[in-house]
Amino acid sequence: MLAQALNARLARRGIHYGWVMVALTFLVSLSSAGAMGILGALLLPLQRETGWETATISGALALRLLLFGLMAPFAAAILARYGLARTIAAALALVVLGCLLSMGMTQAWQLWLFWGVMTGLGTGMTALVLGATVANRWFVQRRGLVLGMLTAANATGQLAFLPLAAWLATNQGWRVAMAPGLTVCAVAAVLALLLMRDRPSDLGLTAYGEAPGTAPAPAAAGNPIRNALGALGGASREPIFWILFASFAICGISTAGIIQTHFIPLCADFGMAEVEAASVLAMMGAFDFVGTIASGWLSDRYDNRKLLFWYYGLRGLSLLFLPMSTFSLYGLSIFAVFYGLDWIATVPPTVKLAGQAFGRERAPMVFGWIFTGHQLGAAAAALGAGLSRDAFATYLPAFYIAGAACLVAALLVLGARPRPAVKPAAA
Repeated sequence: MLAQALNARLARRGIHYGWVMVALTFLVSLSSAGAMGILGALLLPLQRETGWETATISGALALRLLLFGLMAPFAAAILARYGLARTIAAALALVVLGCLLSMGMTQAWQLWLFWGVMTGLGTGMTALVLGATVANRWFVQRRGLVLGMLTAANATGQLAFLPLAAWLATNQGWRVAMAPGLTVCAVAAVLALLLMRDRPSDLGLTAYGEAPGTAPAPAAAGNPIRNALGALGGASREPIFWILFASFAICGISTAGIIQTHFIPLCADFGMAEVEAASVLAMMGAFDFVGTIASGWLSDRYDNRKLLFWYYGLRGLSLLFLPMSTFSLYGLSIFAVFYGLDWIATVPPTVKLAGQAFGRERAPMVFGWIFTGHQLGAAAAALGAGLSRDAFATYLPAFYIAGAACLVAALLVLGARPRPAVKPAAA
């Protein structure tokens, strides 16, 4: 009822309900990513309280990243089968429950269950595939821009809550630091239940920019797991899938795996206070918001392969520069600008290339598998950097490897061309 009333009111003002879907998805992505991202700011406070090794905590965070990615293709199928609102509400409830239960943990296995399994599964159900699903269903025109906005929400959410979380963890304890993110998750779940709709046809609309009278795509049927595996089986026969999968794995290594998880402890090793380091991450989030929306705009207008070449190349150079920044606030600010603009700008071109190669309806599930590659890379980097810190007393080898890998990805994506369609033989 509320959605129909709001749609009627907006229609009188010439506003498509798709923009309400964008706003709701933005809030959901921001809140779930924020609840996940603040855990990196709690690594040092938790370690001081429990005495657990860096690798132990990093392993739980790596498991969270791994499940976050492994859920993505199945989340796309679940979203298609059971609807956006119910899936989002269940996912955010799992995130909130996992974080609340973690406040009483005393054993390392509880950390792996609450922070690793529960938050990993919950956030994975509202990962980047949610934004890809909304953009593909609700928009024909402005799809790249919408992807940029929703991707920016995901990345910015991972970073925006960090200064407040770090300050609360330092002054009030790590448990209190989780409260703001969990509150926003609860609000987002309620709004999703009230206002989210699966497709434009649910409100008698066509997608934004679609010709009036276009028949709506049929809703997904059948087992979501079988649908997701079927999408993988079809996509895996195409070389472009493996190129996007590998390059996105490197994207995960160089973002969530290294920077999101270990940047604050890295800065602490060089004498920077945790709140200041979190502020640098928040600065990255601000520049990422601009860079990712701009990337969405550019992806509607330019060759997405060439965009990815520049994004990965510049990210690699910025990571190689990081150890030379002297870890002063000035040096890190320069790093934050260049790296932040590129934090997750790779997503809109990657989604666009997947859509061009695999079609509008299949693209979200195929992108879900590509995103699994992202999180496999992120999990490996999160664990590997923690092991590096324990074994060599420094994170720097992991950062050098991530920078070099980005330069490899820059060359790899130039080959991401869909296989040309075979023309029927002339009679």
